[in-house]
Amino acid sequence: MRLRKMKFDERLFLDIDLNSLLTLLVVYREQGVTKAAGRLEVHQPAVSNTLAKLRCYFCDPLFTRHCRTLLPTPKATEIVKRLEPALLEIQKVLMAAAN
Repeated sequence: MRLRKMKFDERLFLDIDLNSLLTLLVVYREQGVTKAAGRLEVHQPAVSNTLAKLRCYFCDPLFTRHCRTLLPTPKATEIVKRLEPALLEIQKVLMAAAN
């Protein structure tokens, strides 16, 4: 089976930890840093630090606080909507390898 040629720039991946994209997705879904930290089984400061790096990377606050909830910015929503299918595909690959 021949793999089709993928057109992507590997250098872009050197600037970002792909786990941070998972963190973004979980914060988006959980609407909070503490809940996301619990789901990811990491400490809350680790999630906060990851979000700070992502804010710089994407030049956007990503979330705004409303009462006790984090609301995504339009840019965060766009990023998550584009990332979610890709992360689901990665999950399928990982699940197939585990079986």
